[in-house]
Amino acid sequence: MTDSGVLELAQRAVMISLMVCAPALGLGMIVGLTVSVFQAATQIQESTLTFVPKILAVVVAMVVFGPWMLKSMVNFTTKLFVSLPNLVH
Repeated sequence: MTDSGVLELAQRAVMISLMVCAPALGLGMIVGLTVSVFQAATQIQESTLTFVPKILAVVVAMVVFGPWMLKSMVNFTTKLFVSLPNLVH
């Protein structure tokens, strides 16, 4: 396997990881920002108020985007296993 092949494989792995994590992280960040603005506006400083909405948002993101995430990871892994004989010379 050449250096460029290893770098290309690593780049594809990082990109698929970012794409799969983005929906859950993005939704969690949006909910966290919304809760923070709500806390600042109402001056409620309850620390547990931030956890529950974020957890629920991530669970919802996993339910909604889960099939796409799984399909993306399976496609990447399948392509990786199929191309392994070509990568190892």
